[in-house]
Amino acid sequence: MKLIPIYWWNKEVHNFRISQTRFTKQPWAGGVILIICVILAMLLANLPFTKDIYKAILETDLCLHIKSPAGISGVSAVNWEFPRDLTVERFINDILMVIFFFTVGLEIKREVICGELSSPKKAVMPVIAAFGGVIVPAIIFSVVNHGTMAANGWGIPTATDIAFAVGILSILGDKVPISLKVFLTALAIADDLIAILVVAIFYGGTINGGLLLVALMVILFVVLMKRLGEKRFFFYVIPAIIVWGLFYYSGIHATMSGVVMAILIPMEARYNRAKFHRRHQILFNQLIEAEAADGGEFPNGPERHYLRHLSGLAKRSIGPSYRLEHRLSPFVTFCIMPVFALANAGVEITDPALFNIFNYSPDLGSVSMGVFLGLLLGKPIGITLASFIAVKCKAGEMPSGASWKMLFAVACLGGIGFTMSIFVDTLSFAGADIPTEITAYLRDAGKIAVLLGSLCAGILGSLLILLIHALQTKKK
Repeated sequence: MKLIPIYWWNKEVHNFRISQTRFTKQPWAGGVILIICVILAMLLANLPFTKDIYKAILETDLCLHIKSPAGISGVSAVNWEFPRDLTVERFINDILMVIFFFTVGLEIKREVICGELSSPKKAVMPVIAAFGGVIVPAIIFSVVNHGTMAANGWGIPTATDIAFAVGILSILGDKVPISLKVFLTALAIADDLIAILVVAIFYGGTINGGLLLVALMVILFVVLMKRLGEKRFFFYVIPAIIVWGLFYYSGIHATMSGVVMAILIPMEARYNRAKFHRRHQILFNQLIEAEAADGGEFPNGPERHYLRHLSGLAKRSIGPSYRLEHRLSPFVTFCIMPVFALANAGVEITDPALFNIFNYSPDLGSVSMGVFLGLLLGKPIGITLASFIAVKCKAGEMPSGASWKMLFAVACLGGIGFTMSIFVDTLSFAGADIPTEITAYLRDAGKIAVLLGSLCAGILGSLLILLIHALQTKKK
């Protein structure tokens, strides 16, 4: 009788694991986790019994401090810390997000070399549309906030969150032509690349030329190593850590080191097809011989030896870049991005005016209005207008089976900014002439506007897609 509950318990665990695996494989799963984390972050930041703990955790010091007293054998006191001013919040934004940007860099590199951006014919339309989706929101934000303290936040509404956008498209299923799904995916990837350039150029600190020169020398060494044919990942790890440290102190945002190193990771495998087949055949024959020599339990000692070599052969026949992207993507989607949302989406609502999107001040401007209108209107207008110009000038081709109405509806999903928009918001408004409390207010207003703008863009895009699909079906 005791075996029955154990059997059923194991069955339930097995079913849970299957469901868990299926959930993580869904393209919308990352978006669901992010929404849950946003709600949780807002609760933690505003509930009376959690907001102080939440703030204290984010401000916890993580620096390695080395101190020694003065006056010992004439040696002066040592007071050294590394990394500088590192809190839990900065650890998430400056270290964990490096892995996020590293993964984004791997994805962009793959798409440029052998994916949706691999040829001018494939790339030109999404890239032009992505530029339109960056320029128009930036113009809207700048017009609203020209001459105010909020003017530096123009980069916030320029980004598209690929996880949410593609997740919604997958939920809508066959209501959207496959060509438009590919178009939005390629557009979001090009958009990520533009956002990376915006962060690197416009949202860094004061540049330390000496450290930047050293970082460049390390990068050139890695390039030389790559040109000489080195494909073992270990030899890229140490330079990546060094480049991160140099970027961290040089004034360029540390996350950019992740993008740079991602571009340098080789895509070519150590073994080509011919070498793989030759070595595989040798190992497989040896495995068969080991089985014939000892027909006992599988695998026996020699079989384990040859299986390990076969496993190593398979790994070395896949490029390091592909292997890293495959391993890191689930970690980024289900760990780093949720943790980032928990740390950055928790805005303490001390002033109800934060929810007043159209609140405007002659001095502060309205970061809320600029971000909200930029995401909700600027993104779809910019993407559609740029696509229209590209088609009319014959610089690009309309996605097959798509109408302009459906393209506009899909472009509305490009207004889902979230991850990258919140990240840019954390870097904005840090001018020396802006008081700290005003900077914090502007950033909080920007985060609220990103959440509301992304939510409205997702709802608007989904409703338009459903409406246009219903009308097209009715006509048929």
